[in-house]
Amino acid sequence: MLEVNGLTKSYGKLMAVSGVSFRVDHGETIGLLGPNGAGKTTTVSIIAGLMSPDSGEVLIEGKPVKNDTDPVKRNIGLVPQDMALYDQLTALDNLTFFAALYSISGAKAQQAIDDALKLVELSDRAGDKVGTFSGGMKRRLNLAAALLHDPQILLLDEPTVGVDPQSRNAIFENLEALKKRGKTLVYTTHYMEEAERLCDRIVIIDHGKVIADDTLQELHKLLPITNVIAIELDNANSFKPEQMLALPEVKSAELADGKLRVGVHDLSRGAPGILRWLSENGHTYHHVSSERPDLETVFLTLTGRSLRDA
Repeated sequence: MLEVNGLTKSYGKLMAVSGVSFRVDHGETIGLLGPNGAGKTTTVSIIAGLMSPDSGEVLIEGKPVKNDTDPVKRNIGLVPQDMALYDQLTALDNLTFFAALYSISGAKAQQAIDDALKLVELSDRAGDKVGTFSGGMKRRLNLAAALLHDPQILLLDEPTVGVDPQSRNAIFENLEALKKRGKTLVYTTHYMEEAERLCDRIVIIDHGKVIADDTLQELHKLLPITNVIAIELDNANSFKPEQMLALPEVKSAELADGKLRVGVHDLSRGAPGILRWLSENGHTYHHVSSERPDLETVFLTLTGRSLRDA
């Protein structure tokens, strides 16, 4: 549905985007992740046609986006990071205005507005001024405005910034409903749990380049430790975890509060040997569980753990 090929964009000596390429299939949701200044918003802006790349191209259903007025852009809906609403107008007036920008009027506009308000659960507040809305309600109305022309591709640039947990969950449900309708979603966020919940695939950008593009399950395989086996020992006082490092599958071992945590790369190969070694060496246990690193661990491993602003 969407194909991004070799995008580059520089601002003087700063290379904001350097050869970014990825594709998104029909009905797929991808998470576009990266540290501050990685090039995410620039990439989204180029896809949306808000700025031109120095080189590279964006294709929608195989057709290149050529200029600002290219009809193929009607396939795109943009939910910007900054609120694109007028506080002094009602929700209905805001959506009527945005519908007019898409050359939608009359009964068709009314139907589109009704459907959008219903999806984001704001039908009962249609006549209220947006300035009276909470941050979460404004975010939902921002989403509704991007849906009026029924785009197939929805670009969402951090759509849940600054909203409460209830509003965030409501936005998740809206997006999941759109995905069920077959919409293609490109979702940028700093909240790793959002990407884990919503996205079929993760694209990580750092220093303007794509450094990873895969499913969450496959990204885990890039880590030296993909699983942690947590074992509650019966008598942990005399146990020395470092002796387990001699086992071939063990990458790390630590003991805290009677719980032994052993890091392995392959759970199916590592767990049997670890449990057998414990039994053979007289270490009894009463509970075993496994844990997988979350997306945040993957992200920090690939991009680095040092704080940076650009």
